[in-house]
Amino acid sequence: MKCENCTKKECSKKQKNDDKQNTSVDPLSTNDENEEKSEFHKLASAKIFLSDCLACDNCVTSEEGVRIFQQNQKELFRILNLNKKCDTSKHKVLAVSVCPQSLPYFAAKFNLCVNDAAKRLCGFLKSLGVHYVFDTTIAADFSILESQKEFVQRYQQRNQEEHALPMFASACPGWIRYAERVLTNPVTPHICTAKSPQQIMGSLVKGYFARQQNLSPDKIFHIIVAPCYDKKLEALREDFYTPLYNSQDVDCVLTSGEIVQIMEQKNISMKEVAEVAVDSLFGEIKEEDIVRHDGRRSDGYLEHIFKHAAKELFDMDVMEITYKTLKNKDFQEVTLEKDGETVLRFAAAYGFRNIQNMVLKLKKGKFLYHFVEVLACPGGKNDTGSIVTFF
Repeated sequence: MKCENCTKKECSKKQKNDDKQNTSVDPLSTNDENEEKSEFHKLASAKIFLSDCLACDNCVTSEEGVRIFQQNQKELFRILNLNKKCDTSKHKVLAVSVCPQSLPYFAAKFNLCVNDAAKRLCGFLKSLGVHYVFDTTIAADFSILESQKEFVQRYQQRNQEEHALPMFASACPGWIRYAERVLTNPVTPHICTAKSPQQIMGSLVKGYFARQQNLSPDKIFHIIVAPCYDKKLEALREDFYTPLYNSQDVDCVLTSGEIVQIMEQKNISMKEVAEVAVDSLFGEIKEEDIVRHDGRRSDGYLEHIFKHAAKELFDMDVMEITYKTLKNKDFQEVTLEKDGETVLRFAAAYGFRNIQNMVLKLKKGKFLYHFVEVLACPGGKNDTGSIVTFF
């Protein structure tokens, strides 16, 4: 196996023969005596190939690896079966939050428009016994608003604070784990402190929504449907755990493909499911009435922060952003000029090759960018890597 990005001198993966490169990891034994007895038991557990791994041995402990693999469809059916039992004291409110980035896959697979796919996915989940289905767009709005605010503050303090700039985006769990476990200083002080949309949604569901329903956080089982497998790793972070209630903000992450596996097991096509509107997290308040960031229909942080900073710092309205591809298609640059001077220099860096080059320049003091949208996957915006890999 070829490990180009690992800094660990003695790594078991490097010692493996090439013919074992695609050996899969599947710690969930079908012979486990404690395996949940449910209608899902016939489905095969999701498999990761070592050659596909973003968070390598140097970033993930063996305990974390087991807990990641435990986040699968069996957890959903465990709660559904628990809610059927007579002991209502053990029942849980089952809430599922769907990331909009996962919807295009469902739309393409079942030949639907994205809006119809969202409604039919909601209908399918509720037909299983899910109580609430939310859209995480509102959480993404909060995350971007906080990121915009933090960048402006960092820019204004750049002459007083050594690590104010550059600011690195913090929404990609693969990148964050790599930065924290491998790169450490001088990289981590530059990472944006805003929570990712997933974890903001976790706080909203286990905090705000739980209080609205007069429930303690541990009485809600919260599942995220996302396109990225590394989101499972993010859900395990200790800073998103409440010891008082023994509760994680996000209890389980399921990929788009894992949801499709359930449909296939039940022999159901999304076209056969009734359309059901997603639930509003804020009750009577219409979410479209909540103040959101400008240009919220685009997915990337770079665009939102760039436009906001241009207006707040230089009173310039940027209507369209022009990306300049540099050494490769996964490293692009965006600049803002005023009076012949470049006042903002942003970059989008996708994939570990570009991340390593970026860190090397940062250590040498030759990094000229104010903000970088960093994603671990090559072609990061497409969100396709985990979608095609994990079903």
